[in-house]
Amino acid sequence: MSRNAAARPGWGRGGAAGHGPERGDTGMSGTGTGDENGPTVAEAGEPSPGPPAPDGEGGKGGAGRWKRWLKRLALALALTLLLPTLAAAVALRVNYTGDPADGTYTRNRDAIWLGHAWVDGRKTDNDVTALAERLESTGIRDLYVHSGPLEHDGTLPKSSYPRARRLITTLHSAAPGIRVQAWLGDELANENPDGLHLDRAATRAAVVRSTREILATGFDGVHFDLEPLHSGDQDYLTLLDSLRTVTRGHGVPLSIAAHQIDPLPALHRVAGALTGHPKWWSQEYFGQVARRVDQIAVMSYDTAMPLESLYGGYVAQQTSLALEVTPPSTDLLMGLPFFHENDLGHRAAAETVRAAVRGVRLGLSRTDADRARFGVALYVDFAATEADWTAYERDWVR
Repeated sequence: MSRNAAARPGWGRGGAAGHGPERGDTGMSGTGTGDENGPTVAEAGEPSPGPPAPDGEGGKGGAGRWKRWLKRLALALALTLLLPTLAAAVALRVNYTGDPADGTYTRNRDAIWLGHAWVDGRKTDNDVTALAERLESTGIRDLYVHSGPLEHDGTLPKSSYPRARRLITTLHSAAPGIRVQAWLGDELANENPDGLHLDRAATRAAVVRSTREILATGFDGVHFDLEPLHSGDQDYLTLLDSLRTVTRGHGVPLSIAAHQIDPLPALHRVAGALTGHPKWWSQEYFGQVARRVDQIAVMSYDTAMPLESLYGGYVAQQTSLALEVTPPSTDLLMGLPFFHENDLGHRAAAETVRAAVRGVRLGLSRTDADRARFGVALYVDFAATEADWTAYERDWVR
């Protein structure tokens, strides 16, 4: 998520009409400089100068030919990059066309990410009551309440969530049926040496212990968001297997936030080689993760798309790709952007709730319109506007 300036080849500096001796200019008059009655240079048997050397045989003509070749090479490279980009943009725009199928609305399995203020004492009981009232007109069932972050060694201080038990009790009373999940995460040491090392068995064991401890507080599940998580990470799969044993023992769901899926085959490898940040997961790896959890929420925002239609088409594609490899027994949620920052990865005017919901419905319609365990996840409560809530309720909840 280039402007090109074309120059007429062969013209300008060093080209056929560029600098260097003019055609026919030999540097001599062709008539000697001796006595007017004496012989000319030619008559004296001296060789006359030949024509100027053609391009490529020395002088500025050779330099001109080299410059023309470089210009053509640059143009070819630009087209090589530009044409696939244009083709991808057209494909996304086409993906945003059509009408969603009837019935592709909330299944009452939606979720929302909530900030840390809900467990550290900044939110009051009145805030909890207001939240419960807001949820009544939605399809939201799960609340991912930020309760970390984890320490880099996998531990989680209990001081991170001092008001969690009261929040859970109050919400269970004010909003029966709502599940309050502990949202845990940390920066992984995949692209930065300072971070959580999933490759260390001791760290993974500490994460599992932290999960047991926070579930003992009364949470209805645990939701993990570990980033940046590279496609194919086997240590993550090992961690999920261990966590699943814990959550099943407590009778609660294991939920995770997932990276987006390669929109083009092996794009994560290309991105990794060029930038060191393989943003996407392969579809195969996404499926491996989805089979190990009870709920998977795709972070389908921060796409760098410049237009609303391209973003919506991208979300439609992501929805289809995720549905194809997520088992029917796993809840699949697609992320909605309830925030409005403007940076390289996110344009608020393009990544709208309206476009995301339409994209979700189109992808659902084309791939598995009757999928029961499906929903959307709203990111994030503290940045949401009334317009975001209105668009979600109008276009998805109905």
